[in-house]
Amino acid sequence: MPMVTTKDGVEIFCKDWGSGQPIVFSHGWPLSADDWDAQMLFFLGQGFRVIAHDRRGHGRSSQVSDGHDMDHYADDLAAVTAALDLKNAVHVGHSTGGGEVIRYIARHGDERVSKAAIISAVPPLMLKTESNPGGLPKEVFDGLRKQLAASRSQFYHDLPAGPFYGFNRAAAKPSEAVILNWWRQGMMGGAKAHYDGITAFSETDFTEDLKTINVPVLVMHGDDDQIVPYADSGPLSAKLLKNGTLKTYKGFPHGMPTTEADTINADLLSFIRS
Repeated sequence: MPMVTTKDGVEIFCKDWGSGQPIVFSHGWPLSADDWDAQMLFFLGQGFRVIAHDRRGHGRSSQVSDGHDMDHYADDLAAVTAALDLKNAVHVGHSTGGGEVIRYIARHGDERVSKAAIISAVPPLMLKTESNPGGLPKEVFDGLRKQLAASRSQFYHDLPAGPFYGFNRAAAKPSEAVILNWWRQGMMGGAKAHYDGITAFSETDFTEDLKTINVPVLVMHGDDDQIVPYADSGPLSAKLLKNGTLKTYKGFPHGMPTTEADTINADLLSFIRS
């Protein structure tokens, strides 16, 4: 089933491989299901059923003009899980996808969910506010929108070539293949969805969502994350969760599922099997 149609008529592209306990992967902004290649192949080889979808407006899904907010993202994920009749699923979300997973479970319940893992994820709240003084100023996100509108293609090269994978660090060894694969995925999606998505990932407050979740959640975050700074994300989410476990990775970047796939895959496998 390559496409799932949501109740508002959006076609969501899905990959669905293998059999066994399902693991559902939610990708980060502005990427696609392809960003999970290293995880999907690994867990397929471990006997799991692996599913990943392109978020609305991203990748091969419909490039609609509206619905680019966390409630719609969560509802789209719910449509995928229902269409594929997934049960006892493990949900794994990276960056914006981590927010999508948290909002999905809080909004739709855990009847189909056994566990979750959020990696370099945006919860509880990225934006600096009076109640979230450690967040990033709105000007940071205004700058992202400005760069996207001015030259999306250039922006989508500069971001992975620099802070996303930590390739701007002195000891880093940049991979042009990784950079170009990020660029390819980003350029497949729609500019409107990506522009609106910056507001969705930066201004959505997941504090109350986190408090309602009962299933075990592994919170994985690198302490050298230059996109979603560590101190105001992973540790705070773990504290808000009823059954959360924080795993901190010294020196790992935001895009660690790609650059540190062996470590991330092994830790996810251990968590899922525990």
